[in-house]
Amino acid sequence: MLKQTEGSRAVAEAVALCRPEVICAYPISPQTHIVEALGEQVKSGALVNCEFINVESEFAAMSVAIGASAAGARAYTATASQGLLFMAEAVFNAAGLGLPIVMTVANRAIGAPINIWNDHTDAMSQRDCGWIQLFAENNQEALDLHIQAFRLAEELSVPVMVCMDGFILTHAYERVDMPTQEQVDTYLPPYAPRQILDPAEPVSIGAMVGPEAFMEVRYLAHAKQMQAIELIPGYAEEFRGVFGRDSGGLIHTYRADDAETIVVALGSVLGTVKDTVDEMRERGISIGVLGIACFRPWPLLAVRAVLAGAKRVVVLEKSLAVGLGGIVSANVETSLAANTCELYAVIAGLGGRPITRASLHRVFGEAIAGKLAHLSFLDLDHTIVDRVLAREQQTRRSGPIAEAVLRDIAAVSGLRAKDQT
Repeated sequence: MLKQTEGSRAVAEAVALCRPEVICAYPISPQTHIVEALGEQVKSGALVNCEFINVESEFAAMSVAIGASAAGARAYTATASQGLLFMAEAVFNAAGLGLPIVMTVANRAIGAPINIWNDHTDAMSQRDCGWIQLFAENNQEALDLHIQAFRLAEELSVPVMVCMDGFILTHAYERVDMPTQEQVDTYLPPYAPRQILDPAEPVSIGAMVGPEAFMEVRYLAHAKQMQAIELIPGYAEEFRGVFGRDSGGLIHTYRADDAETIVVALGSVLGTVKDTVDEMRERGISIGVLGIACFRPWPLLAVRAVLAGAKRVVVLEKSLAVGLGGIVSANVETSLAANTCELYAVIAGLGGRPITRASLHRVFGEAIAGKLAHLSFLDLDHTIVDRVLAREQQTRRSGPIAEAVLRDIAAVSGLRAKDQT
């Protein structure tokens, strides 16, 4: 059924159709509307046989999800930014215990300084914790990925993180095709846990493991991620058969078959990238797009196949490995193997900074002309940065960095306005 709705509400309805039995809720923007909507459904009776638990923190939310999942319940929660960091210990535990929890991460920057806007720093900080990470390009895909996430999590008994860009998707009103309960029930079988705490058959879950077995346990977590690489494309194809649309999978390509330049990105920015590519194609420029739908496990061979004929690859990423550079680009590099094409990492959109088509035209053009640095920062104001660095050279007590940047932005903006007059 087609309906115009907020992204968070669409995800909440999709999760409800998956028949969760325990929902652990703690509010943190921009995911709050998701658990609010689910709470309304439980209270009204629209979502039955589900316990909605208000907890005192994000750590408690994941801890309750772990307990519920270990007891054999289909468990769900959602978080963002500092909330994901607060539950980090439990996030690792959920993966290490092999519990099929599904969690929405409404991607948001991590402080300090405090910033509530979108980038991918939160999810990337947990990229090696053992959770499968799926990234949505739009709200339809965010809705669809949650249904596939429960299927994947429960087949492999691993937790799955569905990442959707905070505010850009969570608070955007778009038309989505909301599935019926019958469709979801056809695709997602009743939950049959691979492990369960049962008084009739007592076992220990989460017991101490020493050096004699820890490596094997971690390897098995890796092995399950490799199994996910095999399962995800088939589940996406089966989804298309039931719901009548393509969604999910490992990667998406756009005008990439004959492209000399390929732009790699994930999340909602792919829409802007595709518009830019269309405009450049109209000018005869050979450029295409590779969208990463599954970041963990990394689809190494699928990415390698798409990039095999490229002369240059531009990775546009909304996160930064401080002291190194690109995170996604480091993964792309593992896929290039013997391919000697030029690889460019472009850090963009940190803290919600707009990524415009004009800026993308410029940076893609510089890459094609061989004038782009292998690590660059889209629309970084070097004047401001240079002022801060110069001040730190001049005086020991140079003050807090964030406040210094804000002060210099005002000063430089005033000078520029004066020059224009």
